[in-house]
Amino acid sequence: MRNEIGKCMGVIVGCLTMVSFTACSLSSDKWDIHPDASKIDFHTQFLAAAPSDPPANRPNIVLILADDLGKTDISLYGGQHQQTPHIDAIGKQGVTFTEGYITSPICSPSRAGMLTGRYQQRFGYEYQPHDRYPRNAIEYFVYQNFMDSRDWNLTQDKTFPDFEAILQQGLPMQEFTLAELLQQQGYATGIIGKWHLGVEEHCQPNKRGFDYQYGFYEAYSLYQPDTERADIVNQRHDDFSDAHIWKGARKGNCALRCNHVVVEDSVYLTQKLADEASAFIRQHQKEPFFLYVPFSAPHTPFQALRKYYDQFPHVQDRNKRVYYAMIAALDDAVGQITQTLHDARLEDNTMVWFLSDNGGATYTRATDNYPLKGGKFTNFEGGLNVPFMLQWKGKIAAGTQYRQPVVSMDIFQTTVEMAGVALPQDRKYDGVNLMPYLRGDTVNHPHKALFWRSNYTWAVRQGPWKLIVDQLSGHHVLYNLDQDKVEQHNLYAQSPDIVHMLEAAYGDWESTVIPPLWQRVMEYRFETEDGDFYFPL
Repeated sequence: MRNEIGKCMGVIVGCLTMVSFTACSLSSDKWDIHPDASKIDFHTQFLAAAPSDPPANRPNIVLILADDLGKTDISLYGGQHQQTPHIDAIGKQGVTFTEGYITSPICSPSRAGMLTGRYQQRFGYEYQPHDRYPRNAIEYFVYQNFMDSRDWNLTQDKTFPDFEAILQQGLPMQEFTLAELLQQQGYATGIIGKWHLGVEEHCQPNKRGFDYQYGFYEAYSLYQPDTERADIVNQRHDDFSDAHIWKGARKGNCALRCNHVVVEDSVYLTQKLADEASAFIRQHQKEPFFLYVPFSAPHTPFQALRKYYDQFPHVQDRNKRVYYAMIAALDDAVGQITQTLHDARLEDNTMVWFLSDNGGATYTRATDNYPLKGGKFTNFEGGLNVPFMLQWKGKIAAGTQYRQPVVSMDIFQTTVEMAGVALPQDRKYDGVNLMPYLRGDTVNHPHKALFWRSNYTWAVRQGPWKLIVDQLSGHHVLYNLDQDKVEQHNLYAQSPDIVHMLEAAYGDWESTVIPPLWQRVMEYRFETEDGDFYFPL
């Protein structure tokens, strides 16, 4: 959901944009982005260097990412609504991480952390990129006072980027992606699916280490552009952003592209991405490859193939029925990819990762992440703790359960070490190579603590303890997740020593990161028994 929030404001106040309100512009040079030329030069020179001697039998890497898929949306983690045998098989044939986290409860920052192996706050990627902000005080006033946005509130900080600064939003050019580092070492690299890390040329996948790209740059695209087809079931929402997602269709940055070139395709998108991924595997089966498959499912817009919709006749709620059908299609698509690896006899030398970019989107009313609390946008477990698994046949024992906290940045570090990639030494990496822990190190844990920040809202997990602080509302909660995974018992007032320990750990971490490079648009309000929490987007 990259900029649907911003786009909706243009529709609501479209009549006002015909008049010039320059005198009350809200644009500010505070948000101008100034690329660091010396760091960009270092990035370029490092990637231009000769590759190191590769280790024998370098593994292939397949990284499959779902979009807004909650942990309990799949049967491996106890989901009751539909069976997901193909996704489950990745964990059953390898390791299931019971405490797998992402670095942000929202799409784009989460992806930035995962693909760089660094907390995205280290390079200012704290919010979603946006291509639309309130342009003037009149727009701001109309939105605040005349639009029913339910739990979405326009930020009170009334300074916004100008057009040129908006174009710069995306993955900074000096950051190394996993694809760039593997490409430099001779891997064939491909991305099939949703990018969502910037739309200007310098941010696009073919400029960030991918030899081949098929998919779309935006946060969303239609699964089927012909919405009148008999084999498609559409479900619209009354959420204020939904109309703008449907309007985006497959135009502009929502269009499907193959290496920059816009393409037309009538195949249901989830199926098409699986087809493209399978073709990439077959094409590169005789050389090391990195295939990143960020599916858009089950992110809105809700569109399902009728053959999957018909699998759930017992579900009376049409909205949920479409959602379950989209997940069933996703499961089959994952199965197609893993079957292609099997048929090509590549399973023994391929690491297959599967996870979601954040928890389920409760605002769709199709999922609630039960029994976890909260969902997408929030720092509660329903937003951060996601399905997370790894299959590497012959290297990881089937049926392994790993119960210590791990994080999506660990994918980066595990992969580069297994592929023999030498990392640049001018920056800190936050991921950990998980293989020693999966091969028997039960004494040590991968992470002493994990951290999350989005402006005034932050969280830290250390051992069983998790502290969430909202400085805007003044609310804070402390949970012992070993005893209270569903986050029902706030121990903040009873445990001052634990709170002080976690605050100190967070303060030390925060001193190593930088402020956001661009402005947020919204705050999302989440009601709890301990008060309303607000999460910036």
